[in-house]
Amino acid sequence: MTSMASATFEAADTVATLAAFNITATSQRLQIANVLFSEPMHLSADQLLEKLRHTGENVSKATVYNTLKLFVERGLIRQINLNPERTVYDSRRATHHHFHEVETGALWDINPGDVEFSRLPQLPEGMEIAGVEVIIRVARKVQ
Repeated sequence: MTSMASATFEAADTVATLAAFNITATSQRLQIANVLFSEPMHLSADQLLEKLRHTGENVSKATVYNTLKLFVERGLIRQINLNPERTVYDSRRATHHHFHEVETGALWDINPGDVEFSRLPQLPEGMEIAGVEVIIRVARKVQ
């Protein structure tokens, strides 16, 4: 199977990937998946819709939102809530962290090995860690 970092997915790879996550490969889901997996990216629903329309695809806004919700629920993509007004979708499923530029909203991936924790707080009774994701907010230095 083609890796997620490859330039493009072949149609058969996209269908197989959707099937692996128990998602029926409709025409519109394939269009959305092809954009998301063309390269690792962080896109809002509106940015994804814009990319689809730019390539000539005819997909409604509701379909984009519903498909993103389905992809997140099935674990195909990750949803990142940057603040109450901004959510982006990450096509890279592997565990990793992010730098978030507060002025522009840009995100950069951080490899998990580049972040170290010396201590975590005591967990609530009966709980275990399901994962840790770090978002480091950054701003341009004022000269």
